[in-house]
Amino acid sequence: MRNESGFEVIKKAIENLKLRHKDHIAAYGEGNDHRLTGRHETTNINTFSWGVANRGASEKVGRDTAKEGKWYFEDKRPASNMDPYVVISMIVETTILWKP
Repeated sequence: MRNESGFEVIKKAIENLKLRHKDHIAAYGEGNDHRLTGRHETTNINTFSWGVANRGASEKVGRDTAKEGKWYFEDKRPASNMDPYVVISMIVETTILWKP
């Protein structure tokens, strides 16, 4: 993701996250149905979306990342009460190890 052509890797990782959206939501902490309403700069819990500088998307790609074609993206779905070990292992498995 941080190398040249990293934006293509980022898009592939986001596509994998989209395919496993419901699995991730189930592990991303309690109360997300109250938090992820589609209002107040959140996406709806049942909808997966991504965008550049879109604070209301499930996955946010920064402007600099889009401009440079590499760097990082943010998963905005985990709640503050999530288990970080469960969430990071799911993200790594889905974005790096899993082959749909």
